[in-house]
Amino acid sequence: MIHNFNGWDRRILTFPAVHPCESISPSTLLNSLIDLAQSICAYKSDFFSSNKRNARETIRQVQNFLIYLQEIRGGFLDVPDSLVLSLSELYLAFQKIHYLLEDCTREGARLWMLMKSDQVANQFRVFVRAISTGLDVLPIRAVEVSSEVKELVDLVMRQARKARFEVDPDDKRVLNDVIRILGRFEDGVNPNKREIKRIFDYLGIEKWSQCNKEVKFLDTEIETEYLNGDKRRELELLSSLMGLVSYCRCVMFDVVDTEASQQVNKWCENILGGLNPDDFRCPISLEIMKDPVTLSTGHTYDRGSILKWFRSGNSTCPKTGERLKSKELTANLILKRIIQDWSAENGVSIAEESNHKNRDITRTVLAGSLAAEGAAKMSATFLADRLVNGTSEEKNKAAYEIRLLTKTSIFNRSCLVEVGSIPSLLNILSSKDSLTQENAIAALLNLSKHCRSKSIIVENGGLELIIDVIKKGLKAEARQHAAATLFYIASIEEYRKLIGEISEAIPALVEMVRDGTDRSKKNALVAIFGLLMHSGNHWRVLAARAVPLLLDLLTSSGKEELITDSLAVLATLAEKVDGTIAIVRRGALNTILRILDSCTSRAGKEYCVSLLLALCINGGTNVVAHLVKSPSLMGSLYSLLHEGTSRASKKARALIKILHEFYEKSSSGSISPALPQDRSVHVW
Repeated sequence: MIHNFNGWDRRILTFPAVHPCESISPSTLLNSLIDLAQSICAYKSDFFSSNKRNARETIRQVQNFLIYLQEIRGGFLDVPDSLVLSLSELYLAFQKIHYLLEDCTREGARLWMLMKSDQVANQFRVFVRAISTGLDVLPIRAVEVSSEVKELVDLVMRQARKARFEVDPDDKRVLNDVIRILGRFEDGVNPNKREIKRIFDYLGIEKWSQCNKEVKFLDTEIETEYLNGDKRRELELLSSLMGLVSYCRCVMFDVVDTEASQQVNKWCENILGGLNPDDFRCPISLEIMKDPVTLSTGHTYDRGSILKWFRSGNSTCPKTGERLKSKELTANLILKRIIQDWSAENGVSIAEESNHKNRDITRTVLAGSLAAEGAAKMSATFLADRLVNGTSEEKNKAAYEIRLLTKTSIFNRSCLVEVGSIPSLLNILSSKDSLTQENAIAALLNLSKHCRSKSIIVENGGLELIIDVIKKGLKAEARQHAAATLFYIASIEEYRKLIGEISEAIPALVEMVRDGTDRSKKNALVAIFGLLMHSGNHWRVLAARAVPLLLDLLTSSGKEELITDSLAVLATLAEKVDGTIAIVRRGALNTILRILDSCTSRAGKEYCVSLLLALCINGGTNVVAHLVKSPSLMGSLYSLLHEGTSRASKKARALIKILHEFYEKSSSGSISPALPQDRSVHVW
């Protein structure tokens, strides 16, 4: 009966309380109410960063009423309906109080709860008034209790009616301090560090990890507001606060304590092992959920799918058929985190599973507010100085902060490119400290996505330094980041040519495909694929003996994403005759046909067809003759005509035409090459 209260799966300052079902027995209701009241009272020892007095007063009133509940438990047999009604109303109010206390003590949301002090105080007022309403219909004499307990209930009723819940004067003072600092950011004036420290001390933010939780919480809120299309004013405030805590994370803390985040990651690792990936699929679209949301029925769907369901005129839960009293969607943040961790662990691309709809970071082109813009620029200037003038420890932390700031913010990338951080990051790539090297190359990876950064990296000798990390990086993580950085630089035709001309570049990537971790293999394959967009690199990839390695991956790898990427590289190589010869002579046709039959990835199937089509065009009659004998090929191709992308359908249609032409000529007795004889390749 009692609900599992967990702030991970609901948005802050939302109160999805539910009435007890009508058929519940009075004793079950009473026991659940007692459990809930005890859970509320347990917050008495917790730290409240704001609204301390209101929270304590609310807990005190619940604690007093708990005495009454515990006393009537023994004689709770034949009770009037009015008592059940009263307890039901109190149960609803207690749920909301529990949610509010949970929010008030939530790590990561302390600054936001301070800024919402007035709203929070009002919620305490409303919920305690709801207790008063529930007590109004309480038949106090329906169950025998002592006179002292009756007096205590009367006291709770009177206090609940008269209680004044106002914003704490100290909260107002600190809130005004925050607003004043945001004003300084808007004016381009560095805030006073002592003033920031007083605010953080008041909120109990004493460590880097606590400040980082504030950043993560605000980032989630901004994304949610942005997706929901909520008010611009709220987004501006959230962006300003995000700028403040990001600046403070860079400037106010010298040491990065990662103990808390490591514990969370360990918890995630423990639960990932026993999960069934089918549980991550939306019951409507049957695809891995990108943005899971939960209905009032408790069932979870991908946001886009359930909204489409509602827009079609449906007002029921798709899974149960139950008519919904409310179409409110609650973001299932814990499931979203688990899906992301599982996907990273298993090499699954959520972007591909969700029709290539990834997190939209275009909103981060702008800072979101004047204060956020000022804070970002000041953070960038501070970090750029640390990279040049700091100690080795300070340089490492600066690289780490840049890595974090540039992960999902286009504006932060722009600021850090503008202040000249790239040459300094390149300088510390040769660090003997593995963590410094990893942070520097990860920061460069993020910055390489900025339009101006690629030329800066190349002009400062960055290509050789990055390739050196691919070859001799101190950690696997550094090597895989370096490969990914090379991919982004290779998006420019001129730089694809330059990279290919560095003799060690492509062999180093091929070596990574052979010996690297799954993530390293993935990044190396993507980089090779990008380099093949320059025709001059084609022979270099063949010379590095990539083909045998890629064909081996098709049969030995259990990761579908690696198989898909290998097929993409092979399909590109097969577009030239020498690539086709190298592939066919390794006896690859049957392997490719098996993958086409068994692959569940749309991209994988498309690359299979692209590869087979190129092999037919460049391989001649022997290749086509071999494919014609496959009993399942035509079925797979016709399936792609109807279910594949327009590009996949076009390629499938072209391959079907080649096979039909060959079959017709064979049947007529005039077996002649479907293509010029000099292109015919013997199939081993």
